[in-house]
Amino acid sequence: MTLKLSRPLVLPLLISALCYGTGASAQQTTATSIEDLAKAAQNPIADTVSIGLESITAPNTGPYRQTANVFKIEPVIPFQLNADWNVVTRTTIPGIAQVRFSPEQGRIGGVGDINQIFALSPSHAGSLIWGVGPTFSYPSATDPVLGSGKWSAGPTMVALTMPGPWVLGVLANNIWSFAGPSDRAPVNQMMLQYFINYNFSDGSYISSSPVITANWIAKGNERWIVPVGAGIGKLFMVKGQPIDAQIGVYYNLLKPDLASHWQARFSISLLFPK
Repeated sequence: MTLKLSRPLVLPLLISALCYGTGASAQQTTATSIEDLAKAAQNPIADTVSIGLESITAPNTGPYRQTANVFKIEPVIPFQLNADWNVVTRTTIPGIAQVRFSPEQGRIGGVGDINQIFALSPSHAGSLIWGVGPTFSYPSATDPVLGSGKWSAGPTMVALTMPGPWVLGVLANNIWSFAGPSDRAPVNQMMLQYFINYNFSDGSYISSSPVITANWIAKGNERWIVPVGAGIGKLFMVKGQPIDAQIGVYYNLLKPDLASHWQARFSISLLFPK
């Protein structure tokens, strides 16, 4: 599949992240402990530029029990409004390998709907770190089956705390469609991700961060995806560049009939601390 990064908002964000990141020196990185960098990687609204890549694999999906794949590019770029407030942008660009659902339709690959979060967060938070703002979903899918076809928006919130080696928090939002073709179904969807991380001093950690979704328009078993599971990760350095890698396996307690019971997630993120 080919990701077309020429779409509005995508290429400027990636270029900004790279330019911002190249200004961070190895001396600045070493001034921050490996454990602190690992915690920053686990904070969705950290004041740190990062570029994440995530692969999600779901075996036995669809009526033909094929393997579905989603590959996400996720740049996170914070902007300082003033001495007291930051705005953290988090963009998700999904590449999707859809399974076959009928004899007439084979596998389809391409870009899905792009999602962006804009979280307003205090620059000097206390024990509770929080952020609120809007989230947007753009009808950027390269094939109708890979996206909603609708412009959607809604509120998002993040709250977390970091007592000792722990990073505990939740990220949640709900979007509703407000524009788009009348022949496409409306959108009313919730996403909730809680995360529980225990960090070790060498940068390794144990993590559980399932992504729960609810399609409020769907009925019965088609409404919920509720996974449970865990993974392991490690923050390490390559020539002064902090890199965070994580792998996890999740089982779907609730799911649509044709969805997989299992999902395996692998992610790698490059961090560019100030």
